[in-house]
Amino acid sequence: MGGCAGSRRRLSDSEGEETVPEPRLPLLDHQGAHWKNAVGFWLLGLCNNFSYVVMLSAAHDILSHERTSGNQSHVDPGPAPIPHNSSSRFDCNSVSTAAVLLADILPTLVIKLLAPLGLHLLPYSPRVLVSGICAAGSFVLVAFSHSVGTSLCGVVLASISSGLGEVTFLSLTAFYPRAVISWWSSGTGGAGLLGALSYLGLTQAGLSPQQTLLSMLGIPALLLASYFLLLTSPEAQDPGGEEEAESSARQPLIRTEAPELKPGSSSSLSLRERWTVFKGLLWYIVPLVVVYFAEYFINQGLFELLFFRNTSLSHAQQYRWYQMLYQAGVFASRSSLRCCHIRFTWALALLQCLNLAFLLADVWFGFLPSIYFVFLIILYEGLLGGAAYVNTFHNIALETSDEHREFAMAATCISDTLGISLSGLLALPLHDFLCQLS
Repeated sequence: MGGCAGSRRRLSDSEGEETVPEPRLPLLDHQGAHWKNAVGFWLLGLCNNFSYVVMLSAAHDILSHERTSGNQSHVDPGPAPIPHNSSSRFDCNSVSTAAVLLADILPTLVIKLLAPLGLHLLPYSPRVLVSGICAAGSFVLVAFSHSVGTSLCGVVLASISSGLGEVTFLSLTAFYPRAVISWWSSGTGGAGLLGALSYLGLTQAGLSPQQTLLSMLGIPALLLASYFLLLTSPEAQDPGGEEEAESSARQPLIRTEAPELKPGSSSSLSLRERWTVFKGLLWYIVPLVVVYFAEYFINQGLFELLFFRNTSLSHAQQYRWYQMLYQAGVFASRSSLRCCHIRFTWALALLQCLNLAFLLADVWFGFLPSIYFVFLIILYEGLLGGAAYVNTFHNIALETSDEHREFAMAATCISDTLGISLSGLLALPLHDFLCQLS
């Protein structure tokens, strides 16, 4: 634990302050530290995104019912479908699930827009504490909510937790070997799968939504334990091996003749340098924005409208299954970096847009005969989205210098959030338009 304490002191005092490298550990200790950091970043990814995913999985339920005096929650876990708009073939809620998406993403967008400008001045430890407290608060507030408005406030807390955590932990990867990025990405994919699956499974098993959400309060505690107790002291970076050979064969995103600084020196970058770095990142930022726009337009704009009456699943259960299968695809692809590297993420953006067009056509014309076809498409959608995320950050880690990497990671965080926010804004009027159709 002493090494961890040392890392907190170095990272919190001043991110731009150089430190004297510690002596290299013996081989066995070095391997132990490697696995502690790998597991630590996997758990951080898992815990950071967990509340965000649970809120999206519960979106249809949050908007379905106000709490009644005899019910534990305004969310009804029962299997019986309750139509909300009998005049529409889509069985719509009065408000689109995109409303929950916007509450779950707009605070994150604000955090990520401001992060590259000054968040690095705030030490890491307080950021992690705030993230953990907000995650716990979101579960409690939604669990005991008596109205949709109060529930959406809880969703906002989950958004603050996820956004602050993501920009913090991705910046923190600059102080560790590049391999931790793949572990972090896999953990975020695991959050999607476990978050959606746990909500689906516990409600299907008969727990009330209130009990389900309160049972998840251990996740924020695990996040804090992973950061403060599991991560080891960061050392001078020496990626070595395959990654070093791969990165040397590539052209850097930003050409510079400035002498190399140690990771963590992003606070010393001028605004002009930051703008130059950001322009170089656009090759990866733009396709990631497109990927996330298309997939979340599907998830929060079309999932609710892809309603099949020729199945034993209720509307709420269909929505939960869509979310779970999407997250399963994301988890698989975010964990695939050691098997498959994709340099040209534009191809993933194009394929995701084709997914959006196909499912939008099905919502309009209703030509798919069975929900199982939609299940397969949604699983494929998740595979594309997860692959775009992990390969984008992996490529940036390889193609940026040490002095720029912390800022580059924080700046690129805005890509997924911007795409998701745009999709939510457009999904709201689409929902209203389609639900007015007879």
